[in-house]
Amino acid sequence: MNRRLERLVTALADKPAASVPHALSDWGQTKAAYRFWDNDRVADADIRDAHRQAALARLPDEGTVLAIQDTTGLNFSDHKAVRGLGYLSRRHRRGLWVHTLLAASGDGVPLGVVHQEIWARPPKRFGRARTRARRPTARKESQRWLTALREAAALATPRRSVVVVADREADLFDLFAAPRPAGVDLLVRAKPRRRLHGDARLLGEAAAAAPVLAALTVTLPRADDRPSRMATLALRAAVVTLERPSVHPRRRFLKPVRLGVVLAEQTDASPGEAPLRWLLLTTRPVGTAEAAVQAVRWYSRRWLIERLHFVLKSGCRIEELQLETAARLQRALATYLIVAWRLLWLTYEARRGPEEPAATVLDATERQVLLRHFGLPPDGPPPSLREAVRLVARLGGFLNRRGDGEPGVKCLWRGWQELQAMVRGYRLGLQGSSP
Repeated sequence: MNRRLERLVTALADKPAASVPHALSDWGQTKAAYRFWDNDRVADADIRDAHRQAALARLPDEGTVLAIQDTTGLNFSDHKAVRGLGYLSRRHRRGLWVHTLLAASGDGVPLGVVHQEIWARPPKRFGRARTRARRPTARKESQRWLTALREAAALATPRRSVVVVADREADLFDLFAAPRPAGVDLLVRAKPRRRLHGDARLLGEAAAAAPVLAALTVTLPRADDRPSRMATLALRAAVVTLERPSVHPRRRFLKPVRLGVVLAEQTDASPGEAPLRWLLLTTRPVGTAEAAVQAVRWYSRRWLIERLHFVLKSGCRIEELQLETAARLQRALATYLIVAWRLLWLTYEARRGPEEPAATVLDATERQVLLRHFGLPPDGPPPSLREAVRLVARLGGFLNRRGDGEPGVKCLWRGWQELQAMVRGYRLGLQGSSP
């Protein structure tokens, strides 16, 4: 089964956007893949744990690791016969919820998924949101943020600190109040209307009244409705004390929590464009310009987990899998998770270490085919990682024009599929020409 998983991941990585029969090319291999996902002796948790162990080996021995968590829904509403699914945002939308904890380096290279939780909402729970505020966190889906915090805390060592990064959905009093070992901190985007202890102002008002500590220029990644662009941010910071939620079921046992707040506001937005505004709560000190800048830079890495989920959905087309049960889908998801991470890692590793040799990600045949395709001498100076990745992306539609910046993961996965098809043809040609 271990060997079959290795072969399956390799084949799917060669054609991440293809259907399973197309990716595996052979009916025998396709049938073996479906048997693997149908086998009750295969635990999706074991597949993810193997990836987790490899991710732990990639963590730096010292410095800061970002543990980025986020939730996404997988929609299988078009697959009516699938058993074991639950409702998504509406009763008629059926699928699975996935909560992922991604480890990344401080400079933004994804190192691997270290925790993932998957669940289906039972139909009988639909409509219970009205009573959610008065239920203990342990009995709500919100517990996933605290569970992931415990998993992230396990990454810390005396020489390696961990910063847990999350968006506004994680702005929970219980998360900030949860015990954390030394070297583990939180960095969470906050809701501006939070009440403060001993202050008549709301959180957003208190942050806006703080002095500007620094100006920072950041690159905002491109999205479906806009290109990548630069933005100048004014950074304000202060120390605040969060008040206990008035409807919390254990309010009388809680104490207010003292935190740092950083407000990053765009000062150069174009007319008609909504300016970027990040209101961040953190357990780290924020009293200096350097600390405020660091918090904003780290929060900007949260984009990585959105790209990971994007690759799973759009690159690997996980929502198009036609499997009969939720258990089979979870095994397939664990398999594709490795494929998606590898594509994402390749994209950002090339940006972090552009002068690294291409041999770190491409074998000799892949390099030779790639260079020959673009009319470059295969026996010339070996390409750098950045040069090789840009060539792969050009196969996927990257134009490589001045001002285009670095290629994105979409062009890269398309190019990777094209390269693997060319490599297969090259090897078949060598077999045909051998005596």
